[in-house]
Amino acid sequence: MTSPTPLDYLVPPYVKRFQAYIPSKPDEELKKIYRCSRIFRLNNNENILGPCPAAAAVIQKFPPLRAAIYPSGDAYYLRYKLADRFGMHPDQFLVGNGANEVISFAIKAFCQEGDNIITADKTFAVYEWVAEFSGVESRLVPLVDFGFDAEGMLASIDARTKIIFVCNPNNPTGSTWNRQKLCRFLDRINGQQIVVVDEAYAEFVADPDYPDGLDLIREYPNLVIFRTFSKMFALAGLRIGYLAGSNEVVEVIRRTCVVYSVNSLAQMAALAAMEDSGEHVARTRELVSQGKAFLKREIEGLGLSYVLGEGNFMMIKLPLNDALAYRKLMTHGVMVRSMTGFRFPNWIRVTISNGEAMEALVEALGKVLGEPWTGNKKYCLQPQLGGIKTS
Repeated sequence: MTSPTPLDYLVPPYVKRFQAYIPSKPDEELKKIYRCSRIFRLNNNENILGPCPAAAAVIQKFPPLRAAIYPSGDAYYLRYKLADRFGMHPDQFLVGNGANEVISFAIKAFCQEGDNIITADKTFAVYEWVAEFSGVESRLVPLVDFGFDAEGMLASIDARTKIIFVCNPNNPTGSTWNRQKLCRFLDRINGQQIVVVDEAYAEFVADPDYPDGLDLIREYPNLVIFRTFSKMFALAGLRIGYLAGSNEVVEVIRRTCVVYSVNSLAQMAALAAMEDSGEHVARTRELVSQGKAFLKREIEGLGLSYVLGEGNFMMIKLPLNDALAYRKLMTHGVMVRSMTGFRFPNWIRVTISNGEAMEALVEALGKVLGEPWTGNKKYCLQPQLGGIKTS
């Protein structure tokens, strides 16, 4: 019998340094652990309305025999629909198994060990994770006023910088760069690095100065845009997202793609969502607007600081440890995102949802803080939402 090869010898140093992400248990298991009868999922920025009617119909009618057939390896029809919608060529799009996979595509295409990427220190963590477990340095620039610091990122560039990631709107703060700020940043980069703008929450943005990144690709061929069907279009369970860029850049990224990674049902549902999204988007935006107005009023009533920007989420600062707050809120059936992992200790992020979920959150927060909510405040639309509030 041969001796097993020691893992310590086989595992690269950068993998040894990396800690695996541990997802939460299924809802039914969490109910047993926390002894609650139902759970309001406010942790993953999901759309409580679910898919639009056309996408829902595709899901309901999916023929079982299709499960035996491999999907389109390059999401052919979806790429053509995207190209038609945005006035681009189908080859300018790559579809992946959620936005996480297209992040990996981009990093694998341009980075090797010894290179670095630049992003913010408090943003969507997958940019940093994928880089680190690929042996690529992540240079994390602190946020300024809860937003990406353009000057700080520019100052961090060196000869081994390959990609700069900008989350716009930023998850978890909801801050945005307007068109002028983004273009000024791209002008100063001058094509020397790939600039990825992650627009996962773009469909939620109401600011008329918010830039449509796809419109800028013609002017900036080093620009890559990420978008997803998980958030606004409520297909998170099917895992489908995409990137877009110039023909030259996407042709390089395509070399790192794993074909057949996006299943048939996800492709069909995303295609249907694109054909029937207007009313669904409007309904979702109205729900988010109402939820933000309600939470703004109630969180201020509890005397808590918060960050409320674009997107379908809100950050709340608590006078106790966020991991402890998570456990206490779970006993009331309310699941939030604890933010220490985002480098925001003692903060939680909550998804904007329907009235029942928002009232349950406020009531549970009141109990955790020792200030029981009276429940006599009507859930209704407040037109003035404000912006970032801290104290």
